[in-house]
Amino acid sequence: MSTTPEPPTSAKEDTTVALLSYLTIIGFVVAIVLHSSKKTALGAFHLRQTLGLFITALVIWIPCMIISMIPVVNLVMFILGPAVMVGLFVLWIMGFIAAINGQQKLMPVVGEYYQKWFANAFN
Repeated sequence: MSTTPEPPTSAKEDTTVALLSYLTIIGFVVAIVLHSSKKTALGAFHLRQTLGLFITALVIWIPCMIISMIPVVNLVMFILGPAVMVGLFVLWIMGFIAAINGQQKLMPVVGEYYQKWFANAFN
């Protein structure tokens, strides 16, 4: 009884999971489901990057909402909050472009940490 090896995944299948992971929470969940049936290195890489970006946004957003309730600090948050969100959006765009190109390109500053922290996720 011989087993034939599975054919290698095409570049299109690799990028589908990578792209979907960046498209909202629903896209992220769909990407996880697709990735679980056919694991690829590119898909796992971008799932880890996206998970890290989502968690970073959440960790930043919660204290910002609490701090913005303080009247004196509200003005600072009015300026600082959008700047942080623009920074996260730029990271999201960079990750999305890397996924479109089928590259495993780390997000600046945080990408290496995401790969380290979530090394066992999506394998």
